[in-house]
Amino acid sequence: MLETSIPKNSTVLAALLRADFTILWRNRRSLRLVLLLPLIILFSWKGLVDKLGGVFVLSSCITIGLTSIGLMGYTNSIARDRDRGIFQRLRVGPVSAWTIMTSRLLVQVAMILLMTILIFIGGYFVDHIQLSPAGYVAGLLLAMLGGAVYLGMGQAIVGRIKNPDTVNSTTRLVYFVFIMIGMFGEFGMLGEILGKIVVWSPYGVVRRVLASSLAPATWTMENTYALLASVGYAAVFIVLGVKWFKWESK
Repeated sequence: MLETSIPKNSTVLAALLRADFTILWRNRRSLRLVLLLPLIILFSWKGLVDKLGGVFVLSSCITIGLTSIGLMGYTNSIARDRDRGIFQRLRVGPVSAWTIMTSRLLVQVAMILLMTILIFIGGYFVDHIQLSPAGYVAGLLLAMLGGAVYLGMGQAIVGRIKNPDTVNSTTRLVYFVFIMIGMFGEFGMLGEILGKIVVWSPYGVVRRVLASSLAPATWTMENTYALLASVGYAAVFIVLGVKWFKWESK
């Protein structure tokens, strides 16, 4: 009798990672757009470094980049591949569901690290923002936590909405609201009440945690509360995203 050889999960995951990184490279135009937006804002805010501080500028740009990756990049790619039946074809083979999503998420983590490092480099050479070694390390680590918030939010959106066009329009709307209201709220241009709401929104807590991580000596109890809020947001979004997600769009 012929025996079917089932590959190990590690082998399957490695193959999926190669495929996902290859697809990412082939779609490098969208990759460049996601990475360029926070860098353009970083360079255009050079004049604000002396007024608002380098930490504020860096943390805001990283937060905008995380929002772009989680909402505009990850969510739309999942919706598009699900509509094309890619997930269904993968699940026909000896592929565990967790390996499919783990591969996608690891690609996004790599993008988050690349985006954060590029912002650090741009901030140092163009805006002349210098951080301590601990600030750079803590910033990278907490950028991944912030990424979990927006990846979880994107997962919840693509889980709740099946139509890829509706997913695309929804993520664009949420992205616009987060960026515009988030930035204007933190600049104090939306009034006291709405400003406080913005501070404790996903945008606000992620930016605050990032800012404090870039300057560890300034960490306070309010920053700890913001960290806990970030973890809470990520947990809620991930749980809802997993609960609602369907492998097919029908």
